[in-house]
Amino acid sequence: MAPRTGNGDDLQEKAAHIGMRLEDRWQAYRERRARRRGYVATVMPFTGYGTAGWVRVLGRVVMARPGAFDNGRMPSKLVADGIRGWRNFISPPVASARVTISAAGIEHHVVADRGGVVDARVSVDLAPGWHTVTLRCEDSEPVEAAVYVVPQGERFGVVSDVDDTVMVTALPRPLLAAWNTFVLDEHARNPTPGMAVMLERVAREHPGSPVLYLSTGAWNVAQTLTRFLSRNLYPDGALLLTDWGPTKDRWFRSGQAHKADQLRRLAEEFPDIKWLLIGDDGQHDEAIYAGFALRYPGHVAAIAIRQLSVSEAVLAGGRSQDRPSGPARSIPWIYAPDGKGLANQLQQLGIL
Repeated sequence: MAPRTGNGDDLQEKAAHIGMRLEDRWQAYRERRARRRGYVATVMPFTGYGTAGWVRVLGRVVMARPGAFDNGRMPSKLVADGIRGWRNFISPPVASARVTISAAGIEHHVVADRGGVVDARVSVDLAPGWHTVTLRCEDSEPVEAAVYVVPQGERFGVVSDVDDTVMVTALPRPLLAAWNTFVLDEHARNPTPGMAVMLERVAREHPGSPVLYLSTGAWNVAQTLTRFLSRNLYPDGALLLTDWGPTKDRWFRSGQAHKADQLRRLAEEFPDIKWLLIGDDGQHDEAIYAGFALRYPGHVAAIAIRQLSVSEAVLAGGRSQDRPSGPARSIPWIYAPDGKGLANQLQQLGIL
C-alpha cells in the first residue's frame, strides 16, 4: 500500500478552517452587541493610490458610537493625549459590509472582507496628483479618503518597510511586539535616525513618484502608523498592511507572503516603474527583495537595507543571513545603519 501523504497538511488546514469559523462567530457576536448598544457602522478611510483609469481605495468598516470619529479619525482630544495601540483593536469590524465609493461623481458598490477591510480597485479617470474619494456604509456619514494618482510615464517609485526601518520597534520579539502594539503610547515610538530626511529628499528629487509603506502590521494600527509618519515628517503615501487572523489554510497570515504578493501586484500595476526598495536586516526583507528582483529585474532601481545596531539585532532575534546572491546581485544593494548613510550611497548611485 502506498504511504499516505499530506495528512498533516490536511489536519492543519482543517484546524485553520475551525479557527476562521470561530473568529467569524466571535466578530459577529461583537457586532450584534455593539448594535444593541447603539453603535453604528463607520468607515475609517486610509490613503490609496492609482494611475490613469483606476484607483485603489482602502478603508475599514467598524462599529463605533455615533460621532466617535471625525471623518473616520479619532477625536482630536484622544490624538492630543496619545493613543495606546490597544484602542485600535477594540472596535468590532463589520464583516462583508456593503460600502459605496464615490469618485469623480461616479458611485461604485463594493463589499468589505471578513475583517471589515475595504480594498477595492475602481475605474475612474483622475488627473495626476492628490484627490479625495468618499466612502459611506449603511446610514453612516460619508468620509473622505485620500488617493494619489501616479502620472502616466512615471519611471521611479519607493517602497519602504516600516518596522525597524522607519520606526524602531524590535517587532520580531513576541512580547516586545505585543507591548509596542497594544500598550505603548504612539508618541513614545522612535523614528529611525535620518530616514525621514532621506525619504523626503528622494521624494523631492523625483516629483510625481509614488511612496508606499509596506508592513506586516495589522490594519488595526493604520491610523497610529499614519499619525506617526506624518508627525515625523515622512512623505505622504499609502500603507499596505494585512490582517493577523486565520485563513482557510493557515492559523495566521504569512507576513512574508503578504509582502511578496504586494510587490508582485505593484509590478503588474506599474509596469514602467523601477522601485527603490527599503528595508532592514533584522527580518526577511533581504530575501523578499532578492526574490522580487530575481523575478522582476527590470522593476528594481536599487535595494537599500538599514543595518540594525547590536542591541536592536539582539532584540530582533539576530540579523538576517539572506544576503544577495546569483542574479539578484546585479541590482545595486546598499547598506548603512541610518538614513544619512543610505542617502550618501543613493547619491553615488545617482538616485539622489
